[in-house]
Amino acid sequence: MATINTFGNIDLYTLLLSWFLVSALCVWGRPATFAQDFQITWSESHIKQIDQDRAIQLILDRNSGCGFASKNKYTFGRISMKIKLIPGDSAGTVTAFYMNSDTDTVRDELDFEFLGNRSGQPYTVQTNIYAHGKGDREQRVNLWFDPSVDFHTYTIMWNHHHIVFYVDDFPIRVYKNNEGKGIPYPRMQAMGVYSTLWEADNWATRGGLEKIDWSKAPFYAYYKDFDIEGCPTPGPANCASNQSNWWEGAAYQALNAIEARRYRWVRLNHIIYDYCQDKSRYTVIPPECIAGI
Repeated sequence: MATINTFGNIDLYTLLLSWFLVSALCVWGRPATFAQDFQITWSESHIKQIDQDRAIQLILDRNSGCGFASKNKYTFGRISMKIKLIPGDSAGTVTAFYMNSDTDTVRDELDFEFLGNRSGQPYTVQTNIYAHGKGDREQRVNLWFDPSVDFHTYTIMWNHHHIVFYVDDFPIRVYKNNEGKGIPYPRMQAMGVYSTLWEADNWATRGGLEKIDWSKAPFYAYYKDFDIEGCPTPGPANCASNQSNWWEGAAYQALNAIEARRYRWVRLNHIIYDYCQDKSRYTVIPPECIAGI
């Protein structure tokens, strides 16, 4: 009888431990449904909620593109979404996922822009950073997989130390906080989370040489696993400055060894444009390029 009780206690302990671990995961990594955190901002007829509101379909046709935005703004944290991009001939289209302060002269913005291409050519992802109203910091990477076959995770990590753009677990761009060297860094303004699907064939593919083939329309992109972890506005006044927030921890203040190797691999093999190297645009190298990561 004692043996049976001991076994029962162990079984209960295991059950409780499993419940605690699952609960912890739910707290720290809860992907929201679309309606919980987002609202449609442009062309409601071109955004379809699917899979019981856990995913959405964005539509681009001759009539319109579309867009959505978070209900709140956030200061620091991590945002991520799983996106499946337009398959086949997507030239001239742009699927964007970004953060924006929605302010004019001193705009802060962190951009993922997925530039469509002709069938068989690699998808290009362009990143850009606006700090205190100054942008023009474009970098472009050719993805090493077909992002239209399945969902992949695209993440922006933003804290007091750096901004990192991730494709799955691969960092493709790092922008360090070098305010001590007089370099602007997005720090003072909350930013909303946005996404759009739109036609930009005047610049998106080969500088506008490749136009949209409207006979292939409508074009579809899919989103799911919406995850925002940050300091909301409105919210606690001291949240953004709280160094105890998990995204401010030592593990997130710089790339770890594995991430650094992956970052070097991306930079060596897949980057196709870096404004830091564009002497036709910048006869003097921008100071953040010299400061490095």
